[in-house]
Amino acid sequence: MTNKFKIINDPVHGFISIPHEILFDVIEHAYFQRLRRISQTGLLNLIFPGATHTRFHHALGAMHLMFTALETLKMKGVAISKEEEKSAMLAILLHDIGHGPFSHALENMLMDDWHHEKLSLLLMNKMNGEFGGELSMGMEMFQGKYHRKFFNQLISSQLDVDRLDYLKRDSFYSGVSEGNINTQRIISMMNVSNDELVIDAKGIYSIENFLTARMFMYWQVYYHKTSALAEHLLVKILDRAKKLVSLGKDLPASENLKYFLYKNDFERATEEDIRRFTELDDNDVIQAMKFWTKNEDFILSYLCKCVIQRNFPKTMISSKSFDEAFIQEKVEKTNEKFGIENGNKLVDEISRSLLPYNSEKQPIYLLLKNGTKITLENSENQILSSSITQLNTKYILSFPREI
Repeated sequence: MTNKFKIINDPVHGFISIPHEILFDVIEHAYFQRLRRISQTGLLNLIFPGATHTRFHHALGAMHLMFTALETLKMKGVAISKEEEKSAMLAILLHDIGHGPFSHALENMLMDDWHHEKLSLLLMNKMNGEFGGELSMGMEMFQGKYHRKFFNQLISSQLDVDRLDYLKRDSFYSGVSEGNINTQRIISMMNVSNDELVIDAKGIYSIENFLTARMFMYWQVYYHKTSALAEHLLVKILDRAKKLVSLGKDLPASENLKYFLYKNDFERATEEDIRRFTELDDNDVIQAMKFWTKNEDFILSYLCKCVIQRNFPKTMISSKSFDEAFIQEKVEKTNEKFGIENGNKLVDEISRSLLPYNSEKQPIYLLLKNGTKITLENSENQILSSSITQLNTKYILSFPREI
């Protein structure tokens, strides 16, 4: 008999235990093992060399934080059954199972607008059949259909264990200390009121620190101008490849990647779609880009060389959109430099927007000592919450270094 109550040594959280056998079985499943080959932060390691961690690392970390959160709530008198505990841990363990190569970057490129959460649910359904319905309650929690709302809030909200893990983990691996939040302190402040997740009022500054840490991580790491550009280049490469294939060009690629380059109709995912998708990972895309650096199509080969050789285009960042005449000037110089007519395909304006705290959608509630709830931004003790509710947008212009 296999000992399924393993202990995993995680560099971020220390020892992670597996308290239910089904968790071990899910981790061993081929769908979950694929996450070892899916980068947690796309091409971020080209900017922050240490950021080589995977979705596999993150899923285990989020599962551990879910267990810690549930133990905290139980200590505060919240009734949570073994079945609910197991299901919540399964739900967070599988919340990213539907991520494709390079995580968010290629999300809409391979299967049209199939968001990773839609694919995650699809794969959970298939796994649920294999495990005799043991994932049913976890799937309800994942979808927000379970009658106790706080379980879904722990999985997906403005203060969930998913965010708690990725901020601390991405901060650790990238070396950017601004994201190093105190997860234990935040979790120790969690509570439940009327089956909704709340934070004990005395934890307000830990929550404000969490919200600002996330904001700084986005602008300094995820939305770093070169990081945003690298992600954009991946999308352009796949888009260009699909266009060439539709024109009858034969591009060398793995069988599974070729399948998605040629297929365009994903109204309903077939068994073949799912099988191919679950065999696809970062390696397929990297291998293809290496092949395509030598492709006769100038645009495709140029874009692939930018990524594979880490020879990124020049970038400029602004809080306002760039002037059309200025962009056109860059296009004309590109056409002249390379002797092409479609220089606009090498000149791009990218935008990134962030709302640090959405006080309208799923606000964070504080639980006062008298048992009443107030929203975070309405607390008389808040310092930052009311001033981080504005949407902020940055514009990035990229163009060939050669011009």
